Amino acid sequence: MKLSAKQASLLVLAVLIVLSPFFFPSGYYFRVGSLLFVNGLAVVGIVILTGFAGQISLGHAGFVGIGAYACALAPAYLGLHPALSAVLGAVVSGATAYLVGRPILRLKGYYLAVASLGFGILVSMVLANEARWTGGPDGIKTPDLGLRGLLADMGLELTNPQFWYALSGLALLIGAWLALNLRDSPTGRALRALHGSEVAARTVGIDVAQAKLMAFVVSAVYASASGSLLALQNRFITPDVAGYMHSIELVTMAVLGGAGSVLGAIFGAGILTLLPQALTVFQNYEQIMLGLVMMLVMVFMRQGLLPSVLGLMRGRGE
Repeated sequence: MKLSAKQASLLVLAVLIVLSPFFFPSGYYFRVGSLLFVNGLAVVGIVILTGFAGQISLGHAGFVGIGAYACALAPAYLGLHPALSAVLGAVVSGATAYLVGRPILRLKGYYLAVASLGFGILVSMVLANEARWTGGPDGIKTPDLGLRGLLADMGLELTNPQFWYALSGLALLIGAWLALNLRDSPTGRALRALHGSEVAARTVGIDVAQAKLMAFVVSAVYASASGSLLALQNRFITPDVAGYMHSIELVTMAVLGGAGSVLGAIFGAGILTLLPQALTVFQNYEQIMLGLVMMLVMVFMRQGLLPSVLGLMRGRGE
């Protein structure tokens, strides 16, 4: 039986998640892997907004920050379980994206990018300045999720890094599955038509404003879930998670791997998460080497790293 492109993508991702630990030289790489999955989840949201709908956001780390701080503040002030706090963070992020997206998504091009950037900076400033609630620049602790004990009672013993590797990998797999289903749905086809031409999409009856807003809200929920996972596994969070540079990192990951491809964007997240680890041998030249690699990919592989490589392989196969 021949697999569809969606099934093949999910199968490849699942196999990589399951088999990678067999090649880890130490337990530290479980931590690196879980960070890769957390970044990948946020980047899948960027794919929905940018790769599918053709809209750019330079402030998506603001939603990451909302999700992260929800897991710290809701248990402390509302008495919620950390898992329910993550759900609350996703709801707040989605509602905020809806309210913010209605005016700013009327903008186009760099106007939209600057407006979204302003939102991200605003969230970061609030988190840094409201020290009485958020701990300010020093950050704030987050509670333990409390699931490892439950798994131990079921006979499944996992170290902390192994637990977060498994949970983050499962979250990424579910997020990728939902995004791929969205891509192949009528709504996803409408988003891709919007990406091609707003005028043509409007001509065939697509509600352009509503489609943009939906993509923005869904991508914000993905970012919030990523922030919640990051906060819960680190047990500590600072306003840097909502900072401008984190937004740039997320967009760069998506573009580097291939913003139009869910698997490609996850691959880009993997590259930018793992590459700094590999480039530590260059010490003071690490950032220069990282920038050089990104420039070469952008110049010679404009569709993104994974789509370009797959295209070359298909060309040679023919």
